[in-house]
Amino acid sequence: MKKIIVALTCLFLISFTFVMAAVKDLEIQGKKFISSKPPFTMALPSEFRLIHSFSHENPKENSLTRAYLYIKEKKNQVEEMLIVQTADRTNPQAGPITVPSLKPYTEKRMYLEDKKKKGELEVDYMIQLMAWNPDASPLQPIVKMGINIPSLWALQGQFMFIYKGEHAVFIRYSKDVNSFGLKVSGEGNDWNKDSISGNEKRIYETFQKTFIQMIDSIHIQHP
Repeated sequence: MKKIIVALTCLFLISFTFVMAAVKDLEIQGKKFISSKPPFTMALPSEFRLIHSFSHENPKENSLTRAYLYIKEKKNQVEEMLIVQTADRTNPQAGPITVPSLKPYTEKRMYLEDKKKKGELEVDYMIQLMAWNPDASPLQPIVKMGINIPSLWALQGQFMFIYKGEHAVFIRYSKDVNSFGLKVSGEGNDWNKDSISGNEKRIYETFQKTFIQMIDSIHIQHP
């Protein structure tokens, strides 16, 4: 049987052109993330509100894409963003779902790439600096609501895992570097591996601790 290879990042960018759909396979209650397909829970660092969701069939890949866009805002400006995407196998005769490896945007900047075992799951994760782009098509649902997305640096954590070959989960959590309460540089070179120090390093380490706590809190719900 041929494996289902799902490029989650690409699917997310493409599929935001589809109309919002009523997808009820996950919810957020306060700071608790609850997914029914696949069945797991996770603790979040903040309370988020849902901005946009959709589902889209991918017949050639024998899969269904579901995606959700959440934000935390302050004074009508995004401070934190949570993007959740899943791919579900729709053909039982097809092979198990597989996904490409996570890759850093650039290797010269400070980043962390690692894996964690969570019972039956192997979770791949990455932490790195990125820039929010308010002109990006996936973020237009936020812009259309009149919420400002700062065109600034943000720290981003990504993790993904495959559940029993039936579901692939990809989550991206990012936070504006200026929301930590410390003065930081807007120059990318100051975040490089060979030069990061001071407040930039403190914020990076704080974000890393928070993101790994999210991963550690993942709990599979068994029937």
